[in-house]
Order: sequence, then structure tokens, then C-alpha cells
Amino acid sequence: MFAYGAAAGLLGDLLLGDPRRGHPVAAFGRAAAAVERVLWRDDRGRGAVHTAVCVGGTVALGALAARLVRSSPAASVALTGVATWAVVGGTSLAREARAVGRALEAGDVEAARERLPHLCGRDPQALDADGIARAVVESVAENTSDAVVGALVWGAVAGVPGLVGFRAVNTLDAMVGHKSPRYRRYGWASARLDDVAGWPGARLTAALAALTGPDPRGAVRAWRADAAKHPSPNAGPVEASFAGALGVRLGGTLSYGGRVEHRPVLNGGGRPVAVSDIDRAVRLSRRVGWLALAAGVAARRVLKGRVR
Repeated sequence: MFAYGAAAGLLGDLLLGDPRRGHPVAAFGRAAAAVERVLWRDDRGRGAVHTAVCVGGTVALGALAARLVRSSPAASVALTGVATWAVVGGTSLAREARAVGRALEAGDVEAARERLPHLCGRDPQALDADGIARAVVESVAENTSDAVVGALVWGAVAGVPGLVGFRAVNTLDAMVGHKSPRYRRYGWASARLDDVAGWPGARLTAALAALTGPDPRGAVRAWRADAAKHPSPNAGPVEASFAGALGVRLGGTLSYGGRVEHRPVLNGGGRPVAVSDIDRAVRLSRRVGWLALAAGVAARRVLKGRVR
């Protein structure tokens, strides 16, 4: 049932993408923001309660929904399909990346800068055309794990509660898990939980990128040599593997919210990112997503067999 439902959900995402209005993830964001307004203090404990309420409540709702339909295989497949479609974002990721790429191909850097915030949190005005292309490829790599593979991994482990729980963790981290003055302490629990929840999906994403990319050896070499240099324990393996697989150089200086960061270079022997690499990254991301589904289904069958 997980295999049929998750495959249907991925197909739904491929054909329909995200709804323009009424997205369940947006509804979760509004609810999490309402909880924050009640709980916020510059305190780690309050932030931990916020995380527990938002993530725990989402997992509980997913478990209740799964319990209500467990007697009907068709309803269980449908629920899994809807949950998968709601939590994965591969089509929106590809659409936004390619929109920036088309603007760059047309030589319209300003249009590319205007579109970039739909994809990532970089300061677009601080980037030239090459910098924008690099930012897009890095975002495609990282979000392949965050927006597709991670959810499928936890769906394979825990079904619908795993699917919606992972998306709740990832969304909450995007909302409060950054190191701004307001969230440095309050968002600590959300950031740490996201690191833990994202760990298996990031490694599977890196492995599948190496397996299916144009340069498997380069991907493995970059992963082993450079992943640990990245400040994020999960983005590091993914971005390094994509960099090696595509033969490009990622990392370096970037700007977030007016704050300049000098990150280590990933796959330093690669060439600079070109606009054409955006589409190559998107195609690699697609392959990784479908292979992650196959891996998740296989793992779930093994786990079910051991339980029996």
C-alpha cells in the first residue's frame, strides 16, 4: 500500500505540482506561527515546547488518519498518495530552478534575481549571473533531500505519520531554525531535530546522486573529501555529491540576510557552474527522487518481513 500510494503521490506532484492556494504545508505554517505567538521567549525550553507541540501534533493527526482508514486498502493507498503529494515538492523545485535558468539564458539577470527568492534565501542583489547559477544548483541539491527524499525515507519507516512528521520538522526548521537574534535560542530544538530527521535522507540522496550522476567516481570523491567541511551536517554530503557528479565547483562566498559567509569550496577540481548545469541538476534530482521511492519500498518490504 505504501508503494502504490507513494508512487501515486509522486505522480500527482509531477503532474500537478503544488496548489497555488490552500496548501497543507502553508496551513501548518500558519498554525506553527500561531503557537509561536503564544509561546515565544528567548529561551531554549520554550522553543523545545514549540517544536514538540507542532511536530507531535502533526504526527498524531497523521497516525489518527492512518488508523481510521487501515481497514480499507483503497482508502489507505489514497491517504498515502495524498500525504505524499502534499509533502514532496520536486515539481515546484524544478519549476523554480528552470525559471531562473531561462532568465539567465535570456541574459536577464534582474529577472533571475527577482525569481531566486522563490527557491532559496540568498541575497540576490549580491550575486552576478554565475553566482545565481551556483545558488540554484546548490538549492536543487539540498532540496532534493529536504523536499523529496527525506519525506520518502520517513514514509517508508513510519507510513503517513512519517511523511507528515518529516515535513513538519523541515518546515519548522525553515521558520525558526536559523541563527537570527530572535531564533538563536528559541529555534535551537527545531534546528537540531531537523539535523537528526534529515540525516538518513541526506545520505541516501548523496548515494543515489553518485550512483546515477554523470560522474559516479567524482561524486564519491567529492563526498568523501569535502562533505564534512560544510557547516550543515546534511547539506554537506548532498551538495558535495551533486558537485562531483556534475563536475562543477560549489560553495564559496555567499550572503544571507545581509550576513556574508565564506563557505568551503566543494569539489575544488571542478569547473565553475554554467547556466546549462541548472537543467542537468534538475534531471539528476528527478532520477534521485524516483530511485529513493524504489529504495524506500524495498526497505519497507524488508522491515515488514522481519517483523513477521
